[in-house]
Amino acid sequence: MESLLYNVYGFDYGQIGPIWELTRSNIVVPLFQSIVYVCLAMSLMVFVECVFLNVVISVTKIIGKTPEKTYKSEALIANADDNDENYPMLLVQIPMFNERQSMVEMECQRWAENGINIHYEGRGNRKGYKAGALKDAMKCSYVQDCDYVAIFDADFRPDPDFLRRTIPYLVHNPEIGLVQARWVFVNADECLLTRMQKMSLDYHFTLEQEVGSSTYAFFGFDGTAGVWRTSTIKDAGGWEDTTTVEDMDLTVRAFLKGWKFVYLGDLKVESELPSTLKAYRYQQHRWSCGHANLFKKMVKKIAMNQKVSLWRKIYVIYNVFLVRKVVAHTVAFVFYCVIMPTTVLIPEVVVPKWASTYIPITMTLLLFLYVDRSPRTLPLLMFSILFETVMSLHKSKAIFIGLWDIGRVNEWIVTEKLGDTLKNNIKAASTVKSRLSKFRERLNMLELIVCAYLLFCGCYDFNHGHNRYYISLFIQSFAFFLVGISYVGTFVPGSSNSNGDV
Repeated sequence: MESLLYNVYGFDYGQIGPIWELTRSNIVVPLFQSIVYVCLAMSLMVFVECVFLNVVISVTKIIGKTPEKTYKSEALIANADDNDENYPMLLVQIPMFNERQSMVEMECQRWAENGINIHYEGRGNRKGYKAGALKDAMKCSYVQDCDYVAIFDADFRPDPDFLRRTIPYLVHNPEIGLVQARWVFVNADECLLTRMQKMSLDYHFTLEQEVGSSTYAFFGFDGTAGVWRTSTIKDAGGWEDTTTVEDMDLTVRAFLKGWKFVYLGDLKVESELPSTLKAYRYQQHRWSCGHANLFKKMVKKIAMNQKVSLWRKIYVIYNVFLVRKVVAHTVAFVFYCVIMPTTVLIPEVVVPKWASTYIPITMTLLLFLYVDRSPRTLPLLMFSILFETVMSLHKSKAIFIGLWDIGRVNEWIVTEKLGDTLKNNIKAASTVKSRLSKFRERLNMLELIVCAYLLFCGCYDFNHGHNRYYISLFIQSFAFFLVGISYVGTFVPGSSNSNGDV
């Protein structure tokens, strides 16, 4: 048969082996080795950033540098003449979506009847999503009388002294445009997914926000639990709906105008974490895609700006955007989930041990310094790292969409926060669905494809390899499988993320 094919097509199939070996040695191996070098550089960028954050936060604690020592923050004093507190006018905004609008409106009316200055403002469309709602709200006539704007999502519960602790920074320091509080979570122990989210967000608040505030007076507004100076919002051009991360967008534009920001790590506001994998994936897509897209749109404006110092511009472009928002997620997937498993099949490609082993272990230990170090935390830390590795696929895809401005770049689906009542209602409503339909809802095909590839590489290494990568490959494969079938978090069949804007 082979001879017949040779005679018909003029091709000797006996040459396939030598041709492949030639292609492998001259193209495939050099190509993958070049990709490895790029990934090594990216890994070093992330590692150096992690060490930088840890060093800065340690020095900050040693020298006792706090917002109270850096800025004036004396409490506002009551007016002795008329026994009224000498406070400025402040607007509290609670942008809502998917709430029961009639109940919200009735509650506002009840408060208004008791003498509280409260307004219910509804929109007939979703144009601009949250940014559009905030933009329209700033056009209301009563906003002109307010010096400051405090913003809270509907699930946030600030303590009664929140304004007394934040407003003094804005009153006494005219260069400050934003004061941000820390989030804490009422449902952190609801399931494994919420526990892992808490660890990730603890790192964000304890290191990234704290370091940005104490060194360069810059960090991203978290979209809620913060107080803006009204004139800062106006000076920055107001809210814009050209991106799905309107909070970071406004922060960057205010930064380019020379405003400074303060993060209060000891001021904590209770909130709720998404407890379903579906809701969490939507949230992470919006954040990852939005930040990458904003980076693409703003990098030139930041670089060319004349009001901000060179070091502050480098910090925002390199540290905040490039390393944390783009490189960290990309290298986590490309290097540890694609390139390293592939080296099992192409052993000529060399990955240094410091990149495959020492850097991940060191970063894990550094992360352990800033999370709750209770006896159950260490095994949970391992689960968290595995989960973040799996989620790097989802985030990398979102980053690609954001950088190239394609597909779901402007997708906005509100993150579902499920109370017990809503969970019960959804479960009751979902019983009419077939088992096959419920099963399909849970499948995440990209994760399952990567799971199969990692399993294949693990089996190949077990039979033919010598470096015992198969241990980690089997563990990674299992982690991708669990996420692929949505066996993480609270599963609520029939849950949706739609519709209605207040």
